[in-house]
Amino acid sequence: MSLFTQLTVSLYLMMPPSPPLVIEKTMDFEINGQGTAHEWEQTDWVIIPFRHDNPAAKQTKAKVLYSGKGMYFLFACEDKKITATHTTDFADLFDEDVVEVFLWTDEQHPVYFEYELSPLNYELPLIVPNFSGQFLGWIPWHYEGDRRIKHATHVSGGEKASDAHIQQWTAEFFIPYALLAPLKNVPPQKGTQWRANMYRIDYDSGKFQSWQWQPIEKSFHEYEKFGTFLFN
Repeated sequence: MSLFTQLTVSLYLMMPPSPPLVIEKTMDFEINGQGTAHEWEQTDWVIIPFRHDNPAAKQTKAKVLYSGKGMYFLFACEDKKITATHTTDFADLFDEDVVEVFLWTDEQHPVYFEYELSPLNYELPLIVPNFSGQFLGWIPWHYEGDRRIKHATHVSGGEKASDAHIQQWTAEFFIPYALLAPLKNVPPQKGTQWRANMYRIDYDSGKFQSWQWQPIEKSFHEYEKFGTFLFN
């Protein structure tokens, strides 16, 4: 990490907490990886800032909605190349291009949900107990039926293939509350607050680069630094 990046991160960490992100409620809808459902018009894009020293960084933005059955996420990621080779779910997707969402539903317990989705549409869902920085995720059991996440990706300007040159990839997914049942404070109601963070990782330059909705210092698992979702 360069000195400029270290100073930038330090300044972000010294800033007061950002206001909660208001999550609007929606009727359930089908996803296709492109975010074309009219329900997405109910909410605005949230810019996910690039946290490194490159003013010409590719843009990343996201939208979030919730329904009576679960949560919807949509990511749009400008990109030049798909750096992804994993072709199975539950792989170490974070070693390549990926988007990630962390949901910490109850601040009384250091246990949260982590979800990763690659441009090739492979997923990694985890429940993570994190005690004083000691953590190891657990994958879901009986991951089927109404407990299974719906997910899709789409690529613009090229093929959906490893090393393909592209212009953008999008990720759209629905996380059912039935999968989050081990966590407290689920499902959310109007006025409920969850702590959360949203990330993107890219390896086009041959090294790790990240976009972080709320800035962290060393690890995506710094849950104390997460932002807040406020359900409307």
